[in-house]
Amino acid sequence: MSHPCLRCGACCAHFRVAFHWSEADPFLGGTVPAELTEKLDPHRVVMRGTQSRSSHCVALEGTIGKAAGCSIHAIKPSVCRQVEPAWEFGRPSAQCEKARHAHGLVPLTPEDWQRPPGDDFRPLPRSA
Repeated sequence: MSHPCLRCGACCAHFRVAFHWSEADPFLGGTVPAELTEKLDPHRVVMRGTQSRSSHCVALEGTIGKAAGCSIHAIKPSVCRQVEPAWEFGRPSAQCEKARHAHGLVPLTPEDWQRPPGDDFRPLPRSA
């Protein structure tokens, strides 16, 4: 069983990904590749592709709802690390459900997080 987010990608193709510009400035310790961002306002940048109505983050690879993942997962912006998948920690997530609904996917359930004996499933890390 793989992490449900690795079969989803809906959040990355639904929400604007805006964060402080320093997260993309290597001189200030930022790790997000600046070439994957564009200026939003004097204090924030966005991941390319997430400004439009039909949002799709430039770092998202794969097919939404089948096999999708972040190409910069280990160094993704703080706002992405804050997204909580529904039921991963025993509670629903309106943000997760909204994104999944927008892509015609059913909401995650607690059963999506159960694993059979011997399964090597590991939750995605909460921080980079």
